[in-house]
This record gives sequence, structure tokens and C-alpha cells, in this order.
Amino acid sequence: MNKAVFLDRDGTINIDYGYVSDPKKFEFLPKAIEGLRKISELGYLLIIISNQSGIGRGYYTIEDYEKVTKKMLDYLTLQNIKIAECFYCPHSPESNCICRKPGTKMVEDAIAKWKVDPKQSYFIGDKESDIKAGSLSGLKTILISNTPKTFGQDFTATDLMNVADYILQSSEK
Repeated sequence: MNKAVFLDRDGTINIDYGYVSDPKKFEFLPKAIEGLRKISELGYLLIIISNQSGIGRGYYTIEDYEKVTKKMLDYLTLQNIKIAECFYCPHSPESNCICRKPGTKMVEDAIAKWKVDPKQSYFIGDKESDIKAGSLSGLKTILISNTPKTFGQDFTATDLMNVADYILQSSEK
């Protein structure tokens, strides 16, 4: 069984200025690349789980999402950081689909496909829906936030480097 870190994208890996649909505007958050590298070096698969309701709302297309994702993945590849896979839900909240976080379908699909052991794995995100999806999937959860918020997460981190340090310390116990 593999261990994995499931990550939300917007607001966790990159700056979330609202509906990130233009590759030219995609910008990594401070310490995101260093944190992803360290998590990967600890032997975790990196899997992105992202709600992309802008598609379902007609703000941008699947092709726009794919262009932004390609820019992110291409840059991470140049940094020797491998994302195992990106899962996304294109539906609006009103669609009541089963894949949109806090629903667990995307996480369940990734766990099955990548043979992930949830007990050794984490879900990282900046919203309550991320923490709920992770908890409901049996994962340890980490909230990315600079303000005190409590959604039942196991830990709160300021950035992905802080996440990596926490995972390292937890694995040494």
C-alpha cells in the first residue's frame, strides 16, 4: 500500500484569486514548491483533489482548467516534483453531484487507483470542505490558514513547508 498526500489546488498550492482559469495568472503560494518537494522526498504520492465549480457555472471551460493544470505540472516537473494525478469536479454546488468536496468520490477513486493506505495519508486544504472530505475518507487532515479556524482538522499550517515539517515530525514518532 502507498502513502499519499491529497491536496486541494487553489488556496493550497497556488494563490486563489477566485476562479483560477488563466495560466498567465497562475502563481504558486510562497513555500509551496519547497513543501511539495519535501513531502515527495518523504515518500508520499502527491494527488490533487480540486473542486472547479467555475466550469459548471460557465466562467471557464474544461480546456481552460487543463491549460492551468498543464502549466502547474510542467513547472513542477522542471523542479523534479511529480504529481501522481489531478482529480477535479467540474460541477457547480447546485448540481448536487457526488464528486464535489466535501463528498468523497474523488478521494475514494484516487485511493483505489493508487492503492493508498488512508491511515498513512493526509488531506491538505484551505477550506472546510477539504477537511471534511479528508476526515470522511479516513485521512489525517491539515488546514492551510494564517488565521485560527477550527473545522476538526488534525493540524493547522501556514504553508506547505510547514505541512512537510509536521508530516516529518509525525512520521518520526
